[in-house]
Amino acid sequence: MTSGTSGKAYDVTGNRILAALPEAERRRLLAHLEPVELSMGDVLYRPGEQIEAVWFPLLGVCSILAELDGPAVEVATVGDEGMVGLPVFLGVGSPTERAVVQVAGQGLRMDAGQFRHEIAVLDGQLQQLLQRFTQSMFTQLARNSACNRSHRTRQRCARWLLMTADRMHSDQFDLTQKFLAQMLAVRRSSVSEVAGALAEDGCISYSRGTITILSRAGLESSACSCYRVIREAIDVAFPPAGDAAEDDRQGMGS
Repeated sequence: MTSGTSGKAYDVTGNRILAALPEAERRRLLAHLEPVELSMGDVLYRPGEQIEAVWFPLLGVCSILAELDGPAVEVATVGDEGMVGLPVFLGVGSPTERAVVQVAGQGLRMDAGQFRHEIAVLDGQLQQLLQRFTQSMFTQLARNSACNRSHRTRQRCARWLLMTADRMHSDQFDLTQKFLAQMLAVRRSSVSEVAGALAEDGCISYSRGTITILSRAGLESSACSCYRVIREAIDVAFPPAGDAAEDDRQGMGS
């Protein structure tokens, strides 16, 4: 556990990369991890600018956006399974994408220079975990690319809502139609129609920017296969432990 400036306690094992580290190595990192609130709309890094820090989310969703000639398009999301700042790990001088908080939560921040030092001295453990996370991100990028081209808005919306619920560990979270439209690369009117249809089917309720999942089974039946593939890629990289593993299998209808 560690505490932020507000005195609120944060459990570092809430991040699956940090949880998978040997305890001694995790304790070593604690001195360099700063608890932070992740507020909706926070920009964590921008294209062409040096990344000053990396973030390990504990709760919330961060989006990686490609800035095109028109509106930005989401290419990947990161939650408690990963780290925001992969370009630092990969040795890239500056990113070509923008990272922004889409669903508010909490996380742990580490200076980029200190992070580079830690991955050099932690005897391969942190590097190996980050390699696993990178592979799961490749899977997500590939599926997102194919999904955006091939699957209907309803399927993609259901997948996005399920992944967000997984990362929030809750069936209720705040999400505006504007952000969801940006994530799905569709008009807000299309999001409104899809959300209304999912609500009519009893899958969700949506009121004043708050999404509540009423039927996870119904939402999973509406989602495309990409949800299961991405979820399984994350669980292969960081297997849930104990009862959580059984809960996850039941949640996916195994």
